[in-house]
Amino acid sequence: MADPSTSSYLTETANAYDAVADLYADLARDSLKRLPLDRATVAVFAELVQAAGPRPVVEAGCGPGYMTAHLRDLGLDAFGVDLSPALIDIARHDHPDLRFELGSMDALDVADGELGGLISWYSIIHIPPPQLPPYFAEFRRVLAPGGYLLLGFFESEGGPVLEFDHKVTPAYRWPIDELADLARKEEFVEVGRVLREPLEDERFRRGHLLMRKPELQGSTD
Repeated sequence: MADPSTSSYLTETANAYDAVADLYADLARDSLKRLPLDRATVAVFAELVQAAGPRPVVEAGCGPGYMTAHLRDLGLDAFGVDLSPALIDIARHDHPDLRFELGSMDALDVADGELGGLISWYSIIHIPPPQLPPYFAEFRRVLAPGGYLLLGFFESEGGPVLEFDHKVTPAYRWPIDELADLARKEEFVEVGRVLREPLEDERFRRGHLLMRKPELQGSTD
């Protein structure tokens, strides 16, 4: 039986984004254009995934689908998954050539080891800290050996995990070392990290963590 607290925050998050879906999509669609460092981080992720072999990539928590489309433009076989029915409808409307599915990041409808990459771009921020470890276990399950994980999140600038008043629904800022440690407990290996200071109209430092699922024992890169 599902943990009631888990289903509660998932329902609340989906409902909150449904309520502002059109506004959120309008703000998010062109957001990457002014973020060269963010684009560069995603480009590195795409290059590494492509070099590892032709496997699909999921954007877990895809929202209106702009990042999924960007991954496609970088040459990846990308699809998106999100909790919000309204955002999935917008993603399908805006990008009819791509696949978008309704679902949760902690229970992806993907076979074990199927994916070459998984990107969670500012979507783990809404997960209460005690509930986050199973998500890393799910990410590890769906990634192929050698597959890549890219996380985008708000960084707590050296402090502890901090809840903040996100404009849509409660969210959390993470110290980058602590988030990396959670991933290591699922045997992810860190490839690189980026910390970006906030722009003039942003409140918090941004963190990007690039991790890799280890190869099977006895295999070579």
